[in-house]
Amino acid sequence: MKLYDADRAPSPRRVRIYLAEKAISVERVAVDLRAGEHLQPAYLAINPRGTVPALQLDDGEVIGDSVAICRFFEALHPDPPLFGARPVEIARIAVWTRRIEAEGYAGVVYALRNTAARFAGRAETGRWPPLEQIPALAERGRAMWGAFVETLDSRLGESEWIGGDRYSFADISALTAVDFATAAGLGGAGEAANVMRWYESVAARPSAAA
Repeated sequence: MKLYDADRAPSPRRVRIYLAEKAISVERVAVDLRAGEHLQPAYLAINPRGTVPALQLDDGEVIGDSVAICRFFEALHPDPPLFGARPVEIARIAVWTRRIEAEGYAGVVYALRNTAARFAGRAETGRWPPLEQIPALAERGRAMWGAFVETLDSRLGESEWIGGDRYSFADISALTAVDFATAAGLGGAGEAANVMRWYESVAARPSAAA
């Protein structure tokens, strides 16, 4: 198997953290996003969406989504269970992962891709016709991120970990979202006491350096 990866991008990092937690080793192939390698014919032949990460299986099939890649490995290596063990835990982790993606991570993407000059004409991730930046979406993204930080802080005031009583894929997803927001220049997390208590714990795990 080969994992097509990019060091600075949050979605590939989510997979790397997951694999590190599981102690799973996979051959990595670096994709240079700044050089536009993900939109060149060689990579598009592997993943026509032009996104990273992508996992190419031994039979040539490609899984081109970070959650799907992690679920694939979870089925192969169920311990420790990062997507939950009990039915209610599985459901809770799924709910929070979706909220992190749809309310938090999406807000950062809106804010970044609708303002940064390097994304002019490429306001959405992946392979699209030219999509121009919309300043109002950037404002919406900043508002979404601020509201999400409040939601996350409230949740972490009730529970040590996002999914319940142990570290899970929801924590991995939130860590990558918080670090992505910081890199994009969005604040808020540093003023949320419960988020910062949690962040110190997740960032101290060896997997966070993956």
